[in-house]
Amino acid sequence: MLLQLKYFKISVNLILGEKMDNKLVERIKANPKYHELVSKRSSFAIKLAIFMLVVYYGFVLTIAFNKEFFATKLSAEGVMTVAWPIAVTIIIIAFVTTLIYVVRANGEFEDLEMSIKNDVKDII
Repeated sequence: MLLQLKYFKISVNLILGEKMDNKLVERIKANPKYHELVSKRSSFAIKLAIFMLVVYYGFVLTIAFNKEFFATKLSAEGVMTVAWPIAVTIIIIAFVTTLIYVVRANGEFEDLEMSIKNDVKDII
């Protein structure tokens, strides 16, 4: 929670160009929207991280225990195996997963942050 508050503190400082005092920090920590933001952002990030770990470790475990599958050639006369398209797909999945997080962070999470900033504006 300290790390998340620190992130929010940096965000507020950068946007408003102000130093944070203890009164403001306590007001933000007491705001239910802040807890909602932390909860949503953390759970979403954890879900995406678990998804990517499953993808990566699934690939590695398949290589470890089923080498023949990745050694299968795409065509009878070709030299390319199925490992290459699968590896490229994993890289694309990583980019898409990052894009999904960025879109949600710039949408829903940003809206919550702005709402919190508006709630504590009178202290600043």
